[in-house]
Amino acid sequence: MNYQGFFRSKLTRLRDEGNYREFAELERHRGQFPSATCHNGPGEVTIWCSNDYLGMGQSPKVLQAMHDALDRTGAGAGGTRNISGTTHDHVLLEGELADLHRKEAALLFTSGYVSNWAALGTLAASIPDCVVLSDALNHASMIEGIRHSRAQKVIWKHNDLVDLESKLAALPIDQPKLIAFESVYSMDGDIAPIKEICDLADRYNAMTYLDEVHAVGLYGPRGGGIAEREGLMDRLTVIEGTLGKAFGVMGGYIAASAEVCDFVRSFASGFIFTTALPPAIAAGAAASIRHLKNSDQERATQQQRVAEVRAKLDAIGLPHIDNPSHIIPVMVGDPIKCKFISDTLLKDYGIYIQPINYPTVPKGTERLRITPSPVHTQQDIDRLVTALEDLWSQCQLARQPLAAQ
Repeated sequence: MNYQGFFRSKLTRLRDEGNYREFAELERHRGQFPSATCHNGPGEVTIWCSNDYLGMGQSPKVLQAMHDALDRTGAGAGGTRNISGTTHDHVLLEGELADLHRKEAALLFTSGYVSNWAALGTLAASIPDCVVLSDALNHASMIEGIRHSRAQKVIWKHNDLVDLESKLAALPIDQPKLIAFESVYSMDGDIAPIKEICDLADRYNAMTYLDEVHAVGLYGPRGGGIAEREGLMDRLTVIEGTLGKAFGVMGGYIAASAEVCDFVRSFASGFIFTTALPPAIAAGAAASIRHLKNSDQERATQQQRVAEVRAKLDAIGLPHIDNPSHIIPVMVGDPIKCKFISDTLLKDYGIYIQPINYPTVPKGTERLRITPSPVHTQQDIDRLVTALEDLWSQCQLARQPLAAQ
């Protein structure tokens, strides 16, 4: 077999389909987000698709905490927590996370992907005869964790309570069950009916596993997520989150009972055999969480910016998914045009928005995923909307009927 030829042909096909991903080489500058330098593009750009939703990656409190920890402890954690020991900063961060979600304990991982893969995989594999009921639009990390567990899997239609109940009712009441779902779904921006899912879990003797990665820091009076906003944290068996989005640093975690966290700590290979986060990362994340527990300013300003962008898109008829979250999916519906718009925004307008194509979203639903932040200005918003309007006309894309004035 011609191995290099195989790789080359697959990459060529990906390019021809408009689904080849190119990386913009960005350099963020302290205190200047959402501005950055694009080293393989036009130079100065404005970022409109970052998951650093609140700009906390540039927070002076976070940076100072990381500088202090670096000077205090050095660079790395020294290895896995099992062998090299748990640093004091990891313990403090897990305490902050347990408090954030009103749980007995929390457990840190190196990323949100790893926390889902390790926790879901370990729980589903270890509980005898466990069935995992997985929402059809769950993240790849959840799917991989469930697949790795080799447990029985039942997929229920996205956010469809009737379908979920029918699948729960088809299982023996005493068979162990785990309902896995997200709060905010990152591509469409819709939100799960958490209370009703918990009601079904209680009725059918199931555990619940909620991924809040696109909600922690952003919703609830202390940034605990949608479950905190709706007063439901105590009804969830496991809450999973990330430190790499609204908290602005990196890492993942679960928050649950002391027994669940200890069980995952003791049996999950994705925890046991992975080098721990550097103490400076843990210290920065803890500082971010503490700040957002006590400040609602960032959340309120972000919600205002989201509303402003939506209103301006409506005013010019650009199609976007109407949802109750902070995520604005602007629908293009064609991979070639979606990539062209993204490339042209970067090259000609200095606006960075990565195209979202298959396999991240189904073919025919290609989109630009816009995430306004508190640090985007009115001038940033006006430039974005003007550029999109120009390119929509250039690509002869359909518009929505304008709302009556």
